[in-house]
Amino acid sequence: MYFHSSIKSMSRVLALALLVSVPSALVAQDAPKPAPKASQSDLANKWDIFLGYDYFAPKGTVSSPVPPSGAIVTNSFDNVPVAENGGYSYYFNRYVGVQAEVANYEWGIQNSLATVQIGTHGDNDGFFSVSGGLIARYPTGNFTPWGHVLGGGVLIDGPIHNPFTWGPVITAGGGLDYLTPWWKHRISVRLFQVDYAYMHADFGSGNYGGIASINATRVGAGLVFHPTVLIKQEPITLACAASPASIFPGDPVSVTANAGGLDPKLNAVYSFSGSGVTASGATASVATAALAPGVQTVNCGVKEGKPGKEGLKPWQVASSTASYTVKAYEPPTISCSASPATIKPGENSTITATGVSPQNRPLTYSYTAAAGTVTGTGTTAEFNSTGAPTGPVAITCSVSDDKGQTASGSTSVTITAPYVAPAPHTQALCSISFGTDTKRPARVDNEAKACLDEVALDLQKQSDATAVVVGNSTVAEKTLPKHAKKGAKVEDLAGERAVNTKAYLVTEKGIDASRISVATGTQDAKTVEDYLVPSGATFSADVPATSAVNETVVKPQVRKPLAQRHPAKKAAKAAK
Repeated sequence: MYFHSSIKSMSRVLALALLVSVPSALVAQDAPKPAPKASQSDLANKWDIFLGYDYFAPKGTVSSPVPPSGAIVTNSFDNVPVAENGGYSYYFNRYVGVQAEVANYEWGIQNSLATVQIGTHGDNDGFFSVSGGLIARYPTGNFTPWGHVLGGGVLIDGPIHNPFTWGPVITAGGGLDYLTPWWKHRISVRLFQVDYAYMHADFGSGNYGGIASINATRVGAGLVFHPTVLIKQEPITLACAASPASIFPGDPVSVTANAGGLDPKLNAVYSFSGSGVTASGATASVATAALAPGVQTVNCGVKEGKPGKEGLKPWQVASSTASYTVKAYEPPTISCSASPATIKPGENSTITATGVSPQNRPLTYSYTAAAGTVTGTGTTAEFNSTGAPTGPVAITCSVSDDKGQTASGSTSVTITAPYVAPAPHTQALCSISFGTDTKRPARVDNEAKACLDEVALDLQKQSDATAVVVGNSTVAEKTLPKHAKKGAKVEDLAGERAVNTKAYLVTEKGIDASRISVATGTQDAKTVEDYLVPSGATFSADVPATSAVNETVVKPQVRKPLAQRHPAKKAAKAAK
C-alpha cells in the first residue's frame, strides 16, 4: 500500500509541475512580443493552459480473488467529488488545434502510514491519465464554445487493492469559456466542461486481479490562461463585378470592387487595369466604343495598411477580375397583330407591327398576305379581304435595319362565312288516345282537351306555324268482321279521328282551319299524333309514311253524349 501511495503522490507532483512549467516557458518565449491592440471580437489565443477541478463519476466494477481464501469479491469504483485536471492546447489558427491533458482522480485520505482508502464501494481506487488529441473552438467575442477528442493512457488503481495498471483511455466532450479583461485578455473562466471517458485495465488473473471496463462522466470548471494572444489575420477578400455583364460597342460599363475583412482603422487602396478603364476609388468605368466583340477582362486589386504602407503583409493584399462581353450588333425583332382578328368577307383589318432594334438602328417595314391585299410601309398596314376565301389568312410582317439584318413575324385574319340560319324542323307535340270510348271510337273525349289546348297555345305563339294531325287505327279496326254484310266497307277510323281532332281545334279553340292539316299514319294504335310545323319546315320530310285525308269525304262528327235508354224498355228487358 505504501508503494501505491508513493506512485499516486509522484503522479500529482509530476502533473502539477508540467502544467506550471509550460505557461512559464511560453510566456518567457513570447515576452518580447506584446499582444497587439485589437477589438475583443478579434482576439484569439495561440496557446491555452487550463487548470481546474472535476467531479468524476466512473461506472464500472472489478471482480477479484481476495486472499487468503481466494474468494471472488466484486466492487465498483467510487465517484470523485473533487479531482485535478489540467492541460494545454496549441492552435494552428482561430479554430483548430491540438491538446495535451493530464488528469488525476483519487478519492480518500492517504498518507505514508495508511493502508486503505476511504470509499463507499471499495478502497484504494484512483486514476491518473495522460491524453492528447484534437480540439476545435469557435471564438465569438466574450464566449468561446469548444470540443475535443482525446486518446491516451490511464494508470488505474482498482477498488480492492488492485495493483496500479496502465490501460487505454478515450475522451470526448466540450465546454464553454468566458474571456475576461484580466491580464490584457489573457485569462478566461471555463464555465463548464463535460466529458465522457472510456477506460480499460487488466489487473491480471492472480489475487487482486480482474478486468475493469469503465464508462466515466466528468464535469468540471476552472481557469484558462493565454500566454500569447493572436489578432485575427485572415486575409482580406475582394470580389469584382462588371455591370452590365453583356453590352454592345459604345454602351457604358461600370466595375465595382467589394472588399471583405477590412480593418476600419486601416487605409484601403483600390486599383484597376484594362482596356478603356478609368478608376475612381472602389469603382471604375470602361469606355467600350473602340472595343472589339468578345470577352473583356478588368483586373481589380486592393491593399490595406497604414497610409503609405498598404499591402506590406501578405494578408493585406487581395485581387480579383471582372469580365464582361462585348456583343456584335444584333438583328431586329418584330411581332405583329391584327385588329379585328375576325372579319366578314369584304371587310378590312388593321395590321400593327412592332419592330425592335437592340441598338436602336433605323427600321423599314413591309407586308405580304396569302390572300386578299395588304398595303402599308410603316408600323401599320391595312388588310382588305376582298377576293379572299373564308377561313384564316396568313399575313407576314417583315422588318430590316440599316445593317441589312432582317426579321419577320406573322399573324392571321379569319374570314367568316355568311351566316345561314339552320332549317326549321317539324316538332312532335302531344298524343291523344281513343281507346276508352268503345261505342264512339273516333270521338274526341274530355281527356284530350289538355293535349289540344297545348297544341292551340303553340299555334297562337307561332302565328306563322301550322299543325298536322295524324290519326292512327289498329289492324283489327281496318279488317271487316266475318259476319259483315256483303258489300260492306271498312270504316276509316284513323281519318275520322284526325278530322274530329281538327274540328275541336277549329270550333273549340278558334284556330283557323287553314292552319291545320289532317293525315293518317301507319301506327297500330287508336291515337292521334299532333305535330307543329314551323315556317320553312317540310312535314313530309320530317315525318314520312303519312297520307293526307280527303276532308270532302271524311267529315267531322258532332261531339254528342250517348243517348239514354227509355226506362220502361230498360225495366222490361230486366224482367225478361
